[in-house]
Amino acid sequence: MLPFNTSRPSPVTFLLMGIPGLEHLHVWIGIPFCSMYVVAVMGNVSILAVVKAERSLHEPMFLFLCMLSVTDLVLSTSTLSHMLCLFWLGAHDIAFDACLAQMLFIHSFTAMESGFCLTMAIDHYVAICHPLRHTTILTHAHITIMGIIVVIRGIIFFSPHPMLLKQLLYCRTRIIAHTYCEFMAVVKLACTDTGTTKRYSLSIATIIGSCDAILIAVSYAFILRSVFRLPLTPSFKALGTCGSNVCVIFVFYSTAGFSIFTHRFGKNVPAHIHIFIADMYLLVPLLNPIVYGVRTKKIREHVFSILMVKVS
Repeated sequence: MLPFNTSRPSPVTFLLMGIPGLEHLHVWIGIPFCSMYVVAVMGNVSILAVVKAERSLHEPMFLFLCMLSVTDLVLSTSTLSHMLCLFWLGAHDIAFDACLAQMLFIHSFTAMESGFCLTMAIDHYVAICHPLRHTTILTHAHITIMGIIVVIRGIIFFSPHPMLLKQLLYCRTRIIAHTYCEFMAVVKLACTDTGTTKRYSLSIATIIGSCDAILIAVSYAFILRSVFRLPLTPSFKALGTCGSNVCVIFVFYSTAGFSIFTHRFGKNVPAHIHIFIADMYLLVPLLNPIVYGVRTKKIREHVFSILMVKVS
């Protein structure tokens, strides 16, 4: 057991426990997490570099993909960098303000991730269901406005989280039973009434997640209806693209939802399973370069052409 001081009423620092019950495996757990983080960074940076370099890729789909890549980079870096220090260096300490900042980044950029998944679903819907009007509906001005709305929404709705936590007293313990500063895990350390704080967080997360998920589902329902009216070969190609996108979206929403609602209702879920799955949704950025990059013909061709030039 780590010699943690648990009597401080106003913590200057918190102490991240990691994955309870699996502390002896932290070094080994860090290896796949680090590998996936490196792949996520390289993949998303490659997408940004290729789209920036090739003017032919300055289309709605790829511009939304760049927004998603930036979100992925910030989301994964804000958590996994400190998580790896915890796994490999035993860096359990995290300053109170740094903890609140990490929390704001996690929740705000998770909301942005959800929002950009929705914008990409809208782009797919317009491209497949209204192909002749695609360029007139999704102009650069409209794309910019959609991106700004997604960013502002994520910041506005989750900015109150640090302010709400600043007002609480922490007289129970400084130990956070998690690998990063997750909102509900920190709230549990307070010794004052946290009912309003919990209800606000759960309501905002549920409303944003549910609305985005419903709109995405509706978009893909219309897409599938249009796809089944196409000839056989194009329909198979469209179904393959949509299927991979839906799989990524499903993994993101299922793991994020599991983490959110386990705090509230999953009293019998073992802590190490809850935290491990909560960590997994931060690794969804690993999937995005694979699904949206490798499976996208234009990006794949430009990456191969760049690699061939460098080799020659």
